[in-house]
Amino acid sequence: MYISSEDTKHFNQFAGPNNDMSNVTYNELWRDTESCLEEILQTDSNLQNAKPQKDRKKIHKIISELYVRYIVCCNKLEQCYDQMIQPQKRILLRKLLDSTLGRILEIKHELVEVDLSEYNYYDDVLLKYGILPQEVELRIPNYFRRERESEILQRREFISEVLRNAGVLDEVVQPRKMTESEAIRLIQTHERARQGRVRFQFMKEIREMKERSTIKPEVAQVDVLREIMATMRIQKVWRGYITRRRMRKRRIAEMLLIGMVQPGQVITDNYRNAEKIKLHRYAKQVEYQEIFEKKLAEIKDYVRSEKSAIMEENIRSDIRQWINEYFQQTGKIPELPSAESGGSRMILSRQGTESSMSKSKESSSSKESKKSKKSKSKKESDTEKSEDESDPGIKVVPSNFLPELIQAHTEYQDVWRDKDESENPWQLPYDDMILSEKTREIEDEVRVGVDQALRDDIEALQAALDRDKGHKGKRAKKPQKRMRRSGKRNKRKKEKDLTPDRTTESLFEELLTQGIIKLVPEVYLNCFRGEKSYANFDLWDKGKDPLPTIGDIRQLVAEYCILPQGNEDVKLLSPLVRSVLIAGPHGSGKKMLVHAICTELGATLFDITPANIAGKYPGKSGLIMLLHLISKVSRLLQPSIIFMDGAEKPFVKKVPKTDKTDPKRLKKDLPKLVKSFINEDRVILVGTSNAPWDGDQKLLYQTYDKVIYIPRPDYGSMSMLWKDLLYKYSGISRQFDTSAMSKICDGFTVGTVIAAINEVIIILYCVMTTKRMVQLRVQPLTHVELVNALSTRDPVYKEEEEAFLAWYSKTPTCRKKQRAVEQELQKLEEANEKQKKKGKK
Repeated sequence: MYISSEDTKHFNQFAGPNNDMSNVTYNELWRDTESCLEEILQTDSNLQNAKPQKDRKKIHKIISELYVRYIVCCNKLEQCYDQMIQPQKRILLRKLLDSTLGRILEIKHELVEVDLSEYNYYDDVLLKYGILPQEVELRIPNYFRRERESEILQRREFISEVLRNAGVLDEVVQPRKMTESEAIRLIQTHERARQGRVRFQFMKEIREMKERSTIKPEVAQVDVLREIMATMRIQKVWRGYITRRRMRKRRIAEMLLIGMVQPGQVITDNYRNAEKIKLHRYAKQVEYQEIFEKKLAEIKDYVRSEKSAIMEENIRSDIRQWINEYFQQTGKIPELPSAESGGSRMILSRQGTESSMSKSKESSSSKESKKSKKSKSKKESDTEKSEDESDPGIKVVPSNFLPELIQAHTEYQDVWRDKDESENPWQLPYDDMILSEKTREIEDEVRVGVDQALRDDIEALQAALDRDKGHKGKRAKKPQKRMRRSGKRNKRKKEKDLTPDRTTESLFEELLTQGIIKLVPEVYLNCFRGEKSYANFDLWDKGKDPLPTIGDIRQLVAEYCILPQGNEDVKLLSPLVRSVLIAGPHGSGKKMLVHAICTELGATLFDITPANIAGKYPGKSGLIMLLHLISKVSRLLQPSIIFMDGAEKPFVKKVPKTDKTDPKRLKKDLPKLVKSFINEDRVILVGTSNAPWDGDQKLLYQTYDKVIYIPRPDYGSMSMLWKDLLYKYSGISRQFDTSAMSKICDGFTVGTVIAAINEVIIILYCVMTTKRMVQLRVQPLTHVELVNALSTRDPVYKEEEEAFLAWYSKTPTCRKKQRAVEQELQKLEEANEKQKKKGKK
């Protein structure tokens, strides 16, 4: 009815059996995820109504189990939403995905309050459900960037154009990627040159053989015998070499199978095909969405033209019947509910409640009998309350996302779980679902008009009834009650706009030319390579406070800086994090994390580092204008990241005489800027610091809500780093002992190791001769070459590491944990003293 035969042919041309099979795959994945989600929602709902828990270990186990299982479900939902092409399924999947993400962020903040630590460990839950640590790492949804890809590209092109006109583009030029055709031409050129050299060598050997053929026949026979013996010896050596090579390949294949050797990072044909299929499904999503939107408009027009008159008549007759019945029972003319409270739709719900009133009367007698039992239990609970007042325990905060998650899960069960899709293998939009949705929508529109007309009729009837009864004047209208929305909103104070007549483009260009807005290199969060912790759970279980690993830091950055900023609905209802401080020694990857945050979100970077804003917008009025521009433009171009390197410098007690950047310029205004961010703003301040102890700690923690400390990497992360960085280059043996290099690098940061490896690789591939590169098979890369490059760089010295640990132990979260430990020890001592006194008696 709404799809032409040409459209069907078009679908059949591009969709095939593989497409159908992949749809079945993602449908099965969604079904399995929903069955798991049903159990989690039941447990989570029970937790919301549970009593406060005093034992931190028990509440940690319950919440961490929810946290792990929600993450596994969220990753599967993200995969389904990324690849499914049916538009109506994608709408529900988006609701489920966003609600699950928001619930994970809520649980993360609960875990922080329970463990009194930003880093949480739950190996017992992984063992219970057989989950790998890699599966518990939250995937950043692809739709954060994919739905804004054109906007992000236009913004980057605009930044490049402005910087090019300003003459500073050379500072931010990105390396140009070689196309496939250019790479083929380059390879062909080198291959022709190689063939020429080989042909020259071949012709040279032929010429030498002709010169030797002038020797006497007797001598020639001896030479032939020698050549035969030499040939047999060469064949013997060659067969031995081939056999050893074949055995070595079989041994390496076996080691690859059991995971003892790092595989080569080679892009195979299967990988290319998978990428092509993924891009094809992205294109189908856009195409199907356009068809879906077209159908929405067509069916809505059809329902409005064909069914609106019948709907109006039915609604009008139902309301009139209700008015007649009400008048016959009470002798009064009723009033229709207001439009805010639902209008005439509320009549049916009221009629349903009337039948429930009789049931409530019957149950009232049973309630009175229960009162006596409750009075007895109150006396017993009074003694418990007196003890609970001193330590009420930990109560889970009510969730903003759980009701939406339950509603979306119920919709899946009602609509999609048992739906027969055998007649729709291409996953086209369903007309019957659109028809029912638009019918409800048109019915609501018609009901509003009918209600308003009948309110006028009711007023006329009431006036006529009053005249018949002899009443004079108009009857006063009862004030209609308005529905109040629960919950408090974090409203922003109105600020005076200092640039009311300027456009966003002009303000954007001004900040660009001043160097406040910068073009960020594209670095993704998974480039911050490192393992998760495998021993920290045992240390935490024994009461120790272990340092985080690279994998823990990566997930924490995603949870605090990326996931809340990627979606408006998630940010509006999730716990508010206005600012994050990332501290660590030089070369630990702090700026890389800032660039990764901007890349994953497609965010705009505002650099307010003291050295960057020195000399710009001078004076008090200039500072006011600078903060106003940053505040205004960051909200107009959100998501936005406000970045400050050297986050402690605005709060130092004494500025060195050599520092001419005026770092204390933002001392008073920076905390005010951060406090102005509300849930509606997808803006966050990210500061980095090499020496956070230099600043005033009170002012520092007033500015930054969360603190992330990056220690030097452990053995697992360092070993993973060496394998990833070395094995991506051709010619380097897969049997290179990276374990020894990981032990040698103990004390060095990730950035230092990367710089050393890049130095060796650049020398190897750019400076050394082709002969050395060819000899990599016979004379492989040695540890000495890497150690020499590493020995010229400074490690993290003991004094610096101790300073970081002393500072980190005084952060607000660590202090809170120390106080909690002291209180528990004090309670144990008091309990022991009471037992001793009882024993003496």
